[in-house]
Amino acid sequence: MRVTFLGTGTSTGNPEIGCQCEVCRSEDPRDWRMRSSALVETEGKRLLIDCGPDFRWQMITNKIYRLDAVLLTHEHYDHVGGLDDLRPFCREKGIDIYAEKNVAEAIRTRVPYVFREHKYPGVPNLILREIENRPFIAAGIQVIPIRLMHAQLPILGFRVGTFAYLTDIKYIPEEEFDKLRDLNILAIDALREEEHLSHESLGEALANISRIRPKEAYLIHMSHRIGLHAVIEKRLPPHVHYAYDGLTLRF
Repeated sequence: MRVTFLGTGTSTGNPEIGCQCEVCRSEDPRDWRMRSSALVETEGKRLLIDCGPDFRWQMITNKIYRLDAVLLTHEHYDHVGGLDDLRPFCREKGIDIYAEKNVAEAIRTRVPYVFREHKYPGVPNLILREIENRPFIAAGIQVIPIRLMHAQLPILGFRVGTFAYLTDIKYIPEEEFDKLRDLNILAIDALREEEHLSHESLGEALANISRIRPKEAYLIHMSHRIGLHAVIEKRLPPHVHYAYDGLTLRF
């Protein structure tokens, strides 16, 4: 299995527009973060997790020319704003988009031209596949959804094999922890050091990592208030790391 972190930033990205903090002025490329997304490659298939507004550039910089399916965690713009840019991936046939019912409904509302009976030539051919919180098959690969709470909004994380991707968490319902046993790699939300209404802080993320006990954990969906990569990562436990855009893991 191979996982590529296409983006590891929060909804504003980093640098944040107009900000002059030390993180936003950093020349370390690990501190420059596009909106969060990941590519999972296994058994010859490529599954994209979330398709945000930086999707086009993420595909170009990582030289990705084929996708087999898209998994959506929830409907917030920083996770679905790039769906129209899927056009090059579905010219010959439609691409399956897996999402919960409320997310699928939001997408139909936001890009109605994609789903009209008589489509304008060239619009992306998106095939919405509605899922629930139970295992499903995407491009022949088993995916286990994991219920997460993003403040009061129920969203999904995903497990593929021994990899789990948990973004935009405030907390994990107790009954979902069993789905997170025996992970090689855990990617998990850690917005900043201070507490936040709808995201885990760094401390809350570390507490969940201690409970889940993956072999390795990578922090994602980070804002400029998380601190400099080179400084803060040194304070983390040995098996916990800051993810960064373009990081690829093989396991």
